[in-house]
Amino acid sequence: MHREEMDEFVEQVNAQSDLLQVVQSYVPLKRKGNRYWGCCPFHGEKTPSFSVVPDKGFFYCFGCHAGGNVFKFLSLIENISYFEAIKLQAEKLGIPLPQRQKSPRELAREKEIADLRKVNEMARDFFHNCLTMTRLGEPGKAYFEGRAISAETIEEFKLGFAPNAWDKLSTAFLKRGVKQEYLLAGGLAAERKNGEGVYDRFRNRVMIPIADERGRVVGFGGRVLDDSTPKYLNTPETVIFNKRRILFGLDRAHRAIQNAGFAIVVEGYMDAIAVFSAGVKNVVASLGTAFTPEHCKLLMRYAPAICFCYDSDEAGQKATIRALSIVQGTGADVKVIVVPDGKDPDEYIRKHGAPAFQELVKKALPLVEYRLQYVLKHFAYDTLEGKVKALHAMLPVLTGIREPALLGEYIKRLAQALLLDEGIVRDELRRFSHQPLPLSEAEAPRVPIRQASRRTDTALQRAGRIAIRLAWQDSGILQHLAAMVPLESIGDNAQREIFLYLQDLAAQGQKTNDIEVADKLSEEAVAELSRAMVEDLGVLSETDAYTKAVGVLRKAYLNLCYIKHSQKAMELSQAGDTGYIEELNKAQQIKTEMEELQLE
Repeated sequence: MHREEMDEFVEQVNAQSDLLQVVQSYVPLKRKGNRYWGCCPFHGEKTPSFSVVPDKGFFYCFGCHAGGNVFKFLSLIENISYFEAIKLQAEKLGIPLPQRQKSPRELAREKEIADLRKVNEMARDFFHNCLTMTRLGEPGKAYFEGRAISAETIEEFKLGFAPNAWDKLSTAFLKRGVKQEYLLAGGLAAERKNGEGVYDRFRNRVMIPIADERGRVVGFGGRVLDDSTPKYLNTPETVIFNKRRILFGLDRAHRAIQNAGFAIVVEGYMDAIAVFSAGVKNVVASLGTAFTPEHCKLLMRYAPAICFCYDSDEAGQKATIRALSIVQGTGADVKVIVVPDGKDPDEYIRKHGAPAFQELVKKALPLVEYRLQYVLKHFAYDTLEGKVKALHAMLPVLTGIREPALLGEYIKRLAQALLLDEGIVRDELRRFSHQPLPLSEAEAPRVPIRQASRRTDTALQRAGRIAIRLAWQDSGILQHLAAMVPLESIGDNAQREIFLYLQDLAAQGQKTNDIEVADKLSEEAVAELSRAMVEDLGVLSETDAYTKAVGVLRKAYLNLCYIKHSQKAMELSQAGDTGYIEELNKAQQIKTEMEELQLE
């Protein structure tokens, strides 16, 4: 794959991409003049400060200062790299990615992965059709009705049923030309003991398709209809299915997780389906395995907070504590949703309804509070030995509290509950906190979440942005500006970076191109350029706004020169050097020009 081919590919994707259409598929926008406004998808707000100007090709948020072109928007909202965003948009537009020459081994592996995904999609449709369109699916329908799972939910998750037969799927797929090796490699079938043929792995079970983040089917979970064992049967590990790295429902939930600011983690897919059906969309489930550091990193790409909602029986509480220990030290804000009556979320929703579960979500306990209640309930602290064990059980979560006032409050509560002196609790905590945490700060996942922030905005900065806007559209403007104000003297770092970049482009005879900006400029400079392109000029035309802006920039530059020559004159005068007269004359000339600018 040559550089020219890749540049051509990116240009083609950019040319066919409609910024407004892309943004509106994620964010409701309202038109005002030549721009569109909506509530920013990157930080929580009630008053719209997110603006899109389609004819300029840029978006900008005046609250959290995110800005850029269509690919920058996709990279932020999907939490992917800039180039991944280009590839994603190309995929949506049906534009093929130029391919470098791959080795036979790479090509064979890619084909295997593509074929396995295709076979899994066929299996999903087979199980779903069996449930919804054949008499063989009646037991599955009855099971789902008993669990109060609606037809809409069945359709949403493409739930299915594996018939009570040894080789319905295998026979059907072999007849359709699917190779036996793919049925085995994908975990859909197993070899008969006598070595002759295969039989279906999933039989007489309701089937739940499991997808990766991008919605591609990578495996299945099958649940029995009665109390026989194994209760749940998952696809075995394959080249596309790794339980440590996959969270059920993340393909549907990731946008809801971003919007809510937190993810809800439940133990099983049936719980996740029930919670999702109850109107709580930011829910995922681990797949018959403990919550892993990989799961944590996945979720923290979308939000800084995780709420665990495991069964409230003894096993569920222990699983919660194990999960909390994984998250401890990652920087995540951790809470626990406590389900009463020893119920799992699915059972609780069926008994008490969706609104009751939504109230439980609102009452989620902070990690420390949950751990304190658990310790006080599960440790016999009426003896000195019990007090020490209870205290040591609390220390790991206490070390995670960064606010001194909150830490002091919990130390006080713990000391009172265990009938210990506060000084003892503080000493033990001091001793313990020197031990390494489960994850160092360097290892902790980076959370790509933005926050609204106030930035000082001066008349000089506004003038700089107007000049950037006009210079971006016309390189002749840049030449005029550089004659009035040396670009190296621009005080604002981001603006100076943009001007010098535009100067380099002009020197090379190249036109401005928003695609390369993300690669060539810093994050701050990209945001400042986006704001310059999106900002409303009010009643002024672009020409009038530029004329005023150049006056402001020129005056600021002259002021710097005036100070420089005045200081030089003072230094020469004190040294007895007559050269100070020339410096004073220069300072006076500059002052006169500044006064003339003021009069204009």
